[in-house]
Amino acid sequence: MGNLERDVKIRTRKTKITNAILITLVVGVAGMLNPQALVRAVLKDLKVPKDKRRSSQNVIYLARGRLMKRGLIKYEDGYWRITNEGRKIVEEIKRDSIGLPKPKRWDKKWRILIFDIREERKMLRDKVRRTLISIGFKRLQKSVWVYPYDCEDFVALLKADFKIGKDLLYIIADAIENDVWLRKEFNLE
Repeated sequence: MGNLERDVKIRTRKTKITNAILITLVVGVAGMLNPQALVRAVLKDLKVPKDKRRSSQNVIYLARGRLMKRGLIKYEDGYWRITNEGRKIVEEIKRDSIGLPKPKRWDKKWRILIFDIREERKMLRDKVRRTLISIGFKRLQKSVWVYPYDCEDFVALLKADFKIGKDLLYIIADAIENDVWLRKEFNLE
């Protein structure tokens, strides 16, 4: 592998780790996590195999230090917290990820979103619905939406942006009863 290829691979990996840290902090409780929880969540988000976790932890520590120097996160009272500047970066990540990519082949799994937002937050509930429609989700039932492709990163950003972490549930299902109409809606066959 040439130097250019190696450099691009390293830069891509750093970007993924940086984004994972920022998004994890935004989705975390009140925008903060203790150091161990942050590392565990990022390792899980990046799907790092157990045998490579030790070396990956060091990379996360380095990325965390770079984010702190840039003023995107800070360490206070034993917790890592995202700053307002960090939140702006997450907003940019979110804007860049809108318009979810569609793979060449469908993996035959449905991504289902279920949300339960109280009546007092009706405007937020309507905003979530409009966002899901604009992305291409189809309504299965009143607060149940379906999409055929991987959208986990989008869901994490949606939870962070609307501050609805516990109110929105992401499910991956192998089958939906009578899904012929859905397959037609998404042009899957």
